[in-house]
Amino acid sequence: MPSSPRLYSIRVAASRIVVRVRSGSIVEPLGTAMHRSYRSVRSIASMRVRTDRFDLWGGHAGRSWPAARRCRRPGAGRMTKTERKTVPGAAWWAARLALGTASALGMARFAYGLVLPAMREDQHWTLAEAGAMSATNGLGYLLGALVSPAVIHRWGTTAAFRAGMAIVAASLAATAVSQGYLALLVWRTAAGVAGAVVFVAGGVIASRVAARAGSGLPVTVYFAGTGLGVAISGVTIPVLGEHWRLAWAGLAAAAALATAGSWAAARTDETPRTAMAGRARIRPLREAALAYLLFAAGYISYITFLSAYLAERHAPLGQVVLTWTVLGLATMVAPVLWSRPIERWPGTRALAALLTVLSGGAALALTAPTPLTILASALVYGATFMGVPAAVTALIKTSVPTADWTPTLAAFTTVFAAGQTAGPWIAGVVADHTSTMATLAWTAILCAAAAVTAVTGHRVQRSHGQARRETRRELDRDKGSES
Repeated sequence: MPSSPRLYSIRVAASRIVVRVRSGSIVEPLGTAMHRSYRSVRSIASMRVRTDRFDLWGGHAGRSWPAARRCRRPGAGRMTKTERKTVPGAAWWAARLALGTASALGMARFAYGLVLPAMREDQHWTLAEAGAMSATNGLGYLLGALVSPAVIHRWGTTAAFRAGMAIVAASLAATAVSQGYLALLVWRTAAGVAGAVVFVAGGVIASRVAARAGSGLPVTVYFAGTGLGVAISGVTIPVLGEHWRLAWAGLAAAAALATAGSWAAARTDETPRTAMAGRARIRPLREAALAYLLFAAGYISYITFLSAYLAERHAPLGQVVLTWTVLGLATMVAPVLWSRPIERWPGTRALAALLTVLSGGAALALTAPTPLTILASALVYGATFMGVPAAVTALIKTSVPTADWTPTLAAFTTVFAAGQTAGPWIAGVVADHTSTMATLAWTAILCAAAAVTAVTGHRVQRSHGQARRETRRELDRDKGSES
């Protein structure tokens, strides 16, 4: 075949595949098979491309890979034997990788809400000071999101993930022995920086595993690992009572075990240079980015002040343990509920649904602060809140070229970190002048606003898609009339 420009992107239009290329060669054209509607595409796996820039499956640049993944509409065809074997293996790989979110988020970030009552009583903090401690961790998360592209570019996703996990464990150990508010701020910031690097690097690895398996399950499994960290914390920390330093030491030991358990799962075949070959693409997903910002500012206040909310109502130890355990277990089973909608629903529809349910779950505890109602609220919250990052990651994976996954995910993580940095502090200030119920209301209101934004984004994307299709039809008619 004669030399052709290098593959730049492949886009499925309403009735044809549109390929944009630049300097390189297309090799081994084996044919294609697709239906007329892009929503009923069954298979676009016949063309092989060679490029020294990137490939759509995340392997080494310069190799031949299928040019497009298999896409399915609901109920379209059965999986092949190879696919049935690949998906469980990918899910197990993602389960080991999920120890990263269990440590970086479940234990290093969200467990703070469990330790907070004992720390606040021992250190004589106001709710604003307690919120500032959480906001500092969020600030570290923001810094980590900003530096993670450079770290991954320099060292690669594997080394970035592993180093981040080790630093998270060390930061938790340092928190257990630190004296004074300032020292605690420093180590909470360090845990946030390392946690963001783990979050970004692990998300990229999980996305590549999902792409190779042709399933969105590995992405949702990866984010559901947060629930394991929350469940472990919920079972162990309340029992320790006022011994908050021992609680942080136990979390550090668990994070060290998670580092060892996820070490092999972080292995990839990419080089550091290919890990950051692209650029961030926020503009096409700006409505989703705004929804993500509102979500980040809202969701974090619920899980930060949940224990303070229970303590204000003199909840017994058994209720605290049960509430947090249910929240963590619900997060772990979230992939069963949301993996199919995230994978198959178009645009931001799954994101909007998650945010709507999350807002309702937070508001549920405000209707009647009884143990059963609070437990139901924690169940709904746990089953949805980590589905939002999974939905955003899946949206990025299907909306931008593979080479742009890492910088785009890092940019969205920066947006996410900015929101959850400001959220706890603002909610804490409001709660100081009202009550801890204000922190739950904060979550419900902002997540509802995020859901509206996501719905708006879906409509805008749909209208833009219709306009593009109409433009293409007009061009086709003009070409037909000229010929």
